[in-house]
Amino acid sequence: MGALHPAAREGVRLFNAGQYWKAHEALEKAWLEEPGQVRHLYRGMLQVGVAYYHITCGNYPGAVKVFQRSRRWLAPFPAVCRGVAVEQLRQDADAAYQELRRLGSERIARFDLGLLRPLILLP
Repeated sequence: MGALHPAAREGVRLFNAGQYWKAHEALEKAWLEEPGQVRHLYRGMLQVGVAYYHITCGNYPGAVKVFQRSRRWLAPFPAVCRGVAVEQLRQDADAAYQELRRLGSERIARFDLGLLRPLILLP
């Protein structure tokens, strides 16, 4: 199905370094430049990163909204696409979303940041 866009590779690196907003910028570049349907994978990845960013900033409504959007973009992809472990990303994002909802807006500061899992690239 092709190689990962170079900007997406950089976005993964930034995402995994916890630089979610910078990862958004790189993944957005890949999303806008990619001509095929895989562009929506990049969009889903960046939205998970934005949700993580909102969690780190204590923005409960923003995180909930973006998590819900990310599901739409990630849903059609197989377990692995262009080396991205998409199914693992879906599971990790869902676990973070469930914990966020459990805590609610009043307790978002108690969110376990260890649940903000990295993107996995497979060979």
